[in-house]
Amino acid sequence: MQQAIKKRSVTIAGHKTSLSLEAAFWDALKDEARRRGLSINALIKEIDKDRQGNLSSAVRVFLLRETRR
Repeated sequence: MQQAIKKRSVTIAGHKTSLSLEAAFWDALKDEARRRGLSINALIKEIDKDRQGNLSSAVRVFLLRETRR
């Protein structure tokens, strides 16, 4: 089952960038941000500071790791 990629603008450290994720990952990101009491942008900023590689991949890997905890 394929999901369309959704591209959204986010702001990280005062800079706008776009992030492309499947709808399921956007939903998981919203849920995780809510659990942590953060905005989506704040959670993405946390993911961004430790990432290696592109941001979309870093978000997916972060969410995978969170589900495995």
